[in-house]
Amino acid sequence: MRVLQVCAEIYPLLKTGGLADVAGALPTALQGAGVEVRVLLPGFEAVMAGLKDPVTVGELSVHAAVPGARLLYGELPAVGCWAYVIDAPPLYQRPGGPYADAQQQPYPDNHLRFARLGWAAAELAGGADAYWRPELVHAHDWHAALAPACMKAMGVPAASVFTIHNLAYQGSFDARHFGELGLPLHFYNPEGLEFHGALNFMKAGLFYADRISTVSPSYAREIQSPEQGMGLDGLLRRRSAVLHGILNGVDDAVWNPARDPLIAAPFDGLKLAGKARDKAALQKLLGLAQVPDVPLFVVVSRLTEQKGLHLVLETLPKLAARGGQFALLGSGDVGMEAAFQDLASRWPDSVGVRIGYDEALAHQMVAGGDVIMVPSRFEPCGLTQLYGLRYGALPLVRRVGGLGDTVTDCSLEALDEGRATGFVFDAFDEAGLDAAVRRAFALYRRKRDWVSVQRTAMAQHHDWAVAAQGYLAMYRAALGR
Repeated sequence: MRVLQVCAEIYPLLKTGGLADVAGALPTALQGAGVEVRVLLPGFEAVMAGLKDPVTVGELSVHAAVPGARLLYGELPAVGCWAYVIDAPPLYQRPGGPYADAQQQPYPDNHLRFARLGWAAAELAGGADAYWRPELVHAHDWHAALAPACMKAMGVPAASVFTIHNLAYQGSFDARHFGELGLPLHFYNPEGLEFHGALNFMKAGLFYADRISTVSPSYAREIQSPEQGMGLDGLLRRRSAVLHGILNGVDDAVWNPARDPLIAAPFDGLKLAGKARDKAALQKLLGLAQVPDVPLFVVVSRLTEQKGLHLVLETLPKLAARGGQFALLGSGDVGMEAAFQDLASRWPDSVGVRIGYDEALAHQMVAGGDVIMVPSRFEPCGLTQLYGLRYGALPLVRRVGGLGDTVTDCSLEALDEGRATGFVFDAFDEAGLDAAVRRAFALYRRKRDWVSVQRTAMAQHHDWAVAAQGYLAMYRAALGR
């Protein structure tokens, strides 16, 4: 089976969130399942730098205002796969990030930049490379969501799959830009890209793809409801027969405490001594009091309302008053950044904050933390809690999306049956979060039970080999096999 994976970012070359982790791990997992995978990426500077010995495949066509470009092919050794890269410096070589400038303002021509990605996928499916032609195109999130629409417009025979990583980010643009995309006029209507008078790339993927997937079974159900459907729940209910929920995995080559080069000391479920050394190293790094016998709560996250970080701000004074410690790595909402920094300045022995993102520090936080907090309003899958399970940082999560699918609360029954792996709460409010924090403190005082739950958590298997089988089954369904 020949599959082209289309995405805007890929770990370890370019990462702004969990999408990159998935895009970087899935090709290797699919190759292990016997799939012939190639990746299509925009020619961002980091991607171009990671492309080994590129050769020119040919020129990509102009589609209305979507400019032509050169299509390159080469190896991405850091990822372990072969890739097509769109070489278009005016579109992708910019001083800011992949989607926004240095002031976090979205680029005004994003509709053209990512329409170029969609058309490139369609052209490859139509035979742009005489030596390799995909049977199926797998597009990820709104940046690649125009690919199934472009394929329909070109009439190429390949099947298409579209994966929602987060329905909240839809790629919405003013309707006046439709004529610039090069799609047939009838594609702009409610049975197409039109969405409340605007263009919606995400809707294009949902409408035109042969199969749709998202990154957990619970999220696949939740987005069919008005509460979490972000206005697209009606379309998702209509297409529910082809909607799949496939749980993300953890890349063992990157996230494994027994051989992680980024942490102070290795450890595993049988030998946990290294985790205590990682905790001490993290406390020292962040300037926290060097005490081993208090629970250290950590957050590694974008600072947004979706992630429930305002609830963490509300409960943090109580957490510190109980003798706990707290460490945060993240960036986003400027008000939240300032609020967390203020708490760190008031309680330097108990609260450590680092604004920004640092991959090495993220590993050190998960390795050194006792509890990792993910109290999201909604969460398609969540990778952070999976990393926490792997590293014995017990996840404290809200029962939503993939968080509820992957973490078992430390109820008396679950503790008795040896199933408990973390702390789960339901109501999206400070009282619900605080109750879960208090349960974490209570379990932490029972050292034998705490270690037992840690070992149960670390024994969970959320690997990409399992996820790859789910994707393979969906691909077969899309191809009618």
